[in-house]
Amino acid sequence: MKALVTGAAGFIGSRLAGGLAGRGIEVRALAMPGEPVSHITEYASEILTGDLNDPWSLQGICRGVDLVFHLAARVTDWGSKEAFYRPILEGTRNLLKECAGVGARFVHVSSIAACGLGRHLKGMKEGDEARFSGVPYNDAKLEAERLVRSFHEQGLINAVIVRPANVTGPGSVWVRDIVERFRGLFVPFIDQGKYSASLVYVDNLVDGLILAGTTADAAGNTYHVRDDWDVTWNRYLTDLGAMVGRRPRFNIPFSVAWKLGEAFEAALTPLGIRPPITRLAAGVMGRDNDVDTTKAKTELGWSTRVSYEQALAEIRDWVDMHGE
Repeated sequence: MKALVTGAAGFIGSRLAGGLAGRGIEVRALAMPGEPVSHITEYASEILTGDLNDPWSLQGICRGVDLVFHLAARVTDWGSKEAFYRPILEGTRNLLKECAGVGARFVHVSSIAACGLGRHLKGMKEGDEARFSGVPYNDAKLEAERLVRSFHEQGLINAVIVRPANVTGPGSVWVRDIVERFRGLFVPFIDQGKYSASLVYVDNLVDGLILAGTTADAAGNTYHVRDDWDVTWNRYLTDLGAMVGRRPRFNIPFSVAWKLGEAFEAALTPLGIRPPITRLAAGVMGRDNDVDTTKAKTELGWSTRVSYEQALAEIRDWVDMHGE
């Protein structure tokens, strides 16, 4: 069996490449031109360079593969609408066109953000209504999901959509960016950090992605993947801060954080300056996003394998290696 992984040099993609190789699945990796790939050479039998927004660079990329894992996207909490829509929506469109008719299982890695962050998502099932929120990342993910479903319903591809919760692990944006913020200014709580952090450890996610790709009856379905950890943002931020000798400071009510994010984005994003707070961050950290994962457990047989304590130990090692 052979798999194509887009975004293979990234945080999740590289762990997925290792997970696939460990299961005896041959890996064809797609990386951006100039992107470092030395860390995936032991897992990938082929490393191709290409840009999802350049259809010519994708020609033949899906030929001869049984599985396509599409992860490549802009993963951050700020940027213009075009900066998100071009790689997430248009890039996905180009890849779908290239993969149409090949017969491979197409696993589209979306996000719970596609449900519409900014409201409580606790208990939300895959069939419940997803909503646009006005946040470019959220909305681009939702539109990309709809595009994938359209290709599937037309019989052009055999698709499965996976919506990970907030992916953590060594080098995750939910580790790296927070630790950098601790070392710089300060990290506040939003609504006292009382809601679940809605995390999924990267290796637990990899388990879910591979199951989505290899379970025959998964075709045409969407799955939420979130760990069963009982961890609030208060606990998670406190644990990360302790790794660098810091503690979270201050509290911002969610409604204030959302409005501040909107104002800062409008003022600073056009100037290419990262806002100190964004609506995406407010929606992630100030609402309960514990989506329902029953479907992934019952239909895919997925479960949380790595505990929070084990994950924290690996994250701590990474933070120590990447100290100031």
